[in-house]
Amino acid sequence: MAIAFRFGLGLGFCASLLVGILAVVLAAGGGDGESFLLRRYFLFLILGVGVVSSALLYMLPRKRAGGAEIDQPAPGESLPKKTKRDCSISVEGPSEMEEENGQANGIKVETDGSNPAEIDEDLHSRQLAVYGRETMRRLFASNVLVSGLQGLGAEIAKNLVLAGVKSITLHDEGEVELWDLSGSFFFSEEDVGKNRALACVVKLQELNNAVIVSTLSGPLSKEQLSNFQAVVFTDVSLEKAIEYNDYCHNHQPPICFIRSEVRGLFGSAFCDFGPEFTVFDVDGEEPHTGIIESISNDNPAVIYCVEDERLEFQDGDLVTFSEVEGMTELNDGKPRKIKNARAYSFTLDEDATKFGAYKRGGIVTQVKEPKVLKFKPLRDALRDPGEFLLSDFSKFDRPPLLHLAFQALDKFRHDIGRFPVAGSEDDAQQLFAFAVSINEGLGDNKMDEIDKKILQHFASGSRAVLNPMAAMFGGIVGQEVVKACSGKFHPLFQFFYFDSLESLPVEPLVPSDLKPLNCRYDAQISVFGSKLQKKLEESKVFVVGSGALGCEFLKNLALMGVCCSQKGKLTITDDDVIEKSNLSRQFLFRDWNIGQAKSTVAAAAAMSINPSLHIEALQNRASPETENVFDDAFWESLDAIINALDNVTARMYIDGRCLYFQKPLLESGTLGTKCNTQMVIPHLTENYGASRDPPEKQAPMCTVHSFPHNIDHCLTWARSEFEGLLEKTPNEVNTFLSNPGAYATAMRNAGDAQARDLLERVLECLDKERCETFQDCITWARLRFEDYFSNRVKQLTFTFPEDASTSSGAPFWSAPKRFPRPLQFSSRDPSHLQFIMAAAILRAETFGISIPEWAKNPKKLADAVDKVVAPDFQPKSGVKIVTDEKATNLSTASIDDSDVINDLIARLEECAKKLPPGFRMKPIQFEKDDDTNYHMDFITGLANMRARNYSIPEVDKLKAKFIAGRIIPAIATSTAMATGLVCLELYKVLAGGHKLEDYRNTFANLALPLFSMAEPVPPKTIKHRDMSWTVWDRWIVKGDFTLRELLQWIKEKGLCAYSISCGTSLLYNSMFPKHKDRMDRKIVDLVKEIAKVEVPPYRGHVDVVVACEDEEDGSDVDIPLVSIYFR
Repeated sequence: MAIAFRFGLGLGFCASLLVGILAVVLAAGGGDGESFLLRRYFLFLILGVGVVSSALLYMLPRKRAGGAEIDQPAPGESLPKKTKRDCSISVEGPSEMEEENGQANGIKVETDGSNPAEIDEDLHSRQLAVYGRETMRRLFASNVLVSGLQGLGAEIAKNLVLAGVKSITLHDEGEVELWDLSGSFFFSEEDVGKNRALACVVKLQELNNAVIVSTLSGPLSKEQLSNFQAVVFTDVSLEKAIEYNDYCHNHQPPICFIRSEVRGLFGSAFCDFGPEFTVFDVDGEEPHTGIIESISNDNPAVIYCVEDERLEFQDGDLVTFSEVEGMTELNDGKPRKIKNARAYSFTLDEDATKFGAYKRGGIVTQVKEPKVLKFKPLRDALRDPGEFLLSDFSKFDRPPLLHLAFQALDKFRHDIGRFPVAGSEDDAQQLFAFAVSINEGLGDNKMDEIDKKILQHFASGSRAVLNPMAAMFGGIVGQEVVKACSGKFHPLFQFFYFDSLESLPVEPLVPSDLKPLNCRYDAQISVFGSKLQKKLEESKVFVVGSGALGCEFLKNLALMGVCCSQKGKLTITDDDVIEKSNLSRQFLFRDWNIGQAKSTVAAAAAMSINPSLHIEALQNRASPETENVFDDAFWESLDAIINALDNVTARMYIDGRCLYFQKPLLESGTLGTKCNTQMVIPHLTENYGASRDPPEKQAPMCTVHSFPHNIDHCLTWARSEFEGLLEKTPNEVNTFLSNPGAYATAMRNAGDAQARDLLERVLECLDKERCETFQDCITWARLRFEDYFSNRVKQLTFTFPEDASTSSGAPFWSAPKRFPRPLQFSSRDPSHLQFIMAAAILRAETFGISIPEWAKNPKKLADAVDKVVAPDFQPKSGVKIVTDEKATNLSTASIDDSDVINDLIARLEECAKKLPPGFRMKPIQFEKDDDTNYHMDFITGLANMRARNYSIPEVDKLKAKFIAGRIIPAIATSTAMATGLVCLELYKVLAGGHKLEDYRNTFANLALPLFSMAEPVPPKTIKHRDMSWTVWDRWIVKGDFTLRELLQWIKEKGLCAYSISCGTSLLYNSMFPKHKDRMDRKIVDLVKEIAKVEVPPYRGHVDVVVACEDEEDGSDVDIPLVSIYFR
């Protein structure tokens, strides 16, 4: 199917080529009959190929990745009305805008359950975690136009295809030039001379076969815009943009209009989503909630919540109440306004004096209200732009200047017919004159002073579309299109301007250095000069990770020409393989790459973008264990390190290596719509590890196991039970069976409650609960249900009845505790049966039992479950249930643990004799991204049944996967923006000579949208006498020093060393008399003998940590790491 689909595209492409040939023939032909005949034959040939191509494509059902077919018209039905297209690759363009009924901002979504758009949750799981199903369905119904396919348009299109819009139409009347190759990853040198839209379409289609990709290569009429819900223009004159925007603004329903430009190191974006645009969710955050502790019968009422978690409410928020006992008037679902919001309390703007007296319980939940935005059309917004969205507060006055500059550039292009020439003083002066003229006509919005130097830079680089700028704005604009199509998140309102002039080299650029060299980097050279281009090509860069960030970085570096000479080298490493869920963001991978090494595939894809890229792909995790691969020589050779990691541990390790070898580190990360970048520059900035996020708050063990009060607690418990039952216990069984004697000895030596619990689980698994048939597995699952959701609850409520009190006399079951109720099993309850099915199938898998076909038939499964008789349960007195929130272990020690352990071992050894020869269990490792393996079915069932016990709202499998699978929300737009920002900093790093104030750290949230850029924080400086140092410094001792010699070397600096260590081993401490015997021994020998450090042949030094105090006043002084070069 996929091959046929690509073949159909190929035929369409042939037809497009023949159109070009026809144009040449027609242009060359004279008036004679022979040439006319030749032209006619060409015309018939094109028509024939076009018909075959269209028929083939039309007959093939096209599917979304999840398998939902896109319906074809029934016989006799006409295709949706379409505007005439030039060189269209696909036969089916965007349909007319749907009827307003059932629409949101003009986007139709199925609300009656009939034929909803299918979502491939395996592919889009990370994106679903950001958008949710409703937003994804709206995207699937959206038709988008992207006009202008240079670097910015290509980036926007890429992000939208990955997001999964219904269709995208590419429009560009221009041809690919060599100049374009540094901005767009879709173009190669073979594409020079082809239409830009046509050159993009095949590669773009490969990213997502579910999206209909078509092209327009001729003039675009405003009437054609009615086929789209959103239109984006990246290279259109202001006059034409106003014409298109007026049409879109006045259309019914309005068509969302976006105009964005990248001109050298300057960028702009403008949004107009119509006279009234409804935003359904302004920030994408979950509604904030609180657990109520008390409510006063006052006017106004004061509500106190438990100090379990700080409230995130703000004055003016609307909230609803539920589960309130006593003051039941609040449970009516009516939104109520709050004020005086504090960390754990707020005031209700309502008189509660006549309400019932509060007893207990209650949940307060924030109500998120839709917001209606009234956009101005472009012609009005140009004159009265309102407030600009700021990104850098050190450039507070920059947006009004850039607002003027972009209009002046449009005037220059209109009047002169070209872009200003890079380095041309005359052209810069002309653009400045246009800016002055436009400014004079602005009336009250007139600028008092125009910065001529900034306009000179703007004019000089205005023709270039730089890849980092295109990546950044491609992410921003791509997200704005998603907002336009879905109403999710707050749109950009309405202008955004940005520049990165700090990225320019410190040395002044001369016009001769900006001249084109007739190479693929000419656009970049026109901004930065050929000297910096040579530095980029000869640099040595290490990219750590080739996932979503890594793919974007490789694409950016290839286009920028980084490491693209034989003197340069790009090393990339990643120990992971490609999974299906990667494909919605990690755009260098295709479905046929699933299971292959990420770094190898990504490197090959990057080389196809720029064949000159000198790259080596490794599959090693950068860690202490691989320092033989990433050795000292490797680190010392590097010019920059770019992190593309997804965990703090790895980031901390790389940060430590960069500190040690004094190398610049460019750090970034994303979380849904949020992203951050951090520049770690030797001796200029603090390192990554200097500031850490506070650790995530963990729920107490007793809360998770006995007193859950939210679904997260239930899912944490469910994940723990999954691992215990299906992975840890089978592993423990196999450990015992592999060597019973050694296992028994280990358990006896441990002799504690944990060893006792392990033995009990192993014995239970091999004795009472051993399964030999699938019916045994069903019995086990049914009895587990009874134990988890009935017996344990009965025991808990027997030990702590509903009216129980604490030692202080307060009600035991007070907030946040929720009183549970046992479940009564019913095979007629689909959720009960689903749990049994998943549990039995997984249990059978661990025992190697084949699963019968009827196991997945609800009726037959119900019949089998009904045969199981669950024994009656009687709660016992004296059962201890842990309630201490500080407890870290639920096992309770007893004085006879050793006797019990001996008895359990004896019983276990007897049990082992009854097992078949060679018996082993098959442990199951949790895998969240395979919906056919029943892992998430089992965890979801466990969590939801437990939630039902405690009257906690249940969740579907997808939501359970996000929480239990600890899925990090991720989308292509924020990833693209983050990498674009980092690569703007890379220019500075590789150029060298930049000051601290030139660098930028960024935090951004595309949902709001919010951009916050600031200078990095300098490192902390420590001073002692006439010396000073930072975390970046290392003291070098050259010579094979003894301990005495090292102490003397430090003493000469006015310091007294009282302790010397290597790793976790103490080499010397002044308080230990025996350590004086080591004074005349070589440091390197002490390191090898005491610290057990193997010094490899390639390393000529050892590192020690020295604790010192001032010789005069005895105060502690933190000194740098000391490296002793003994070779």
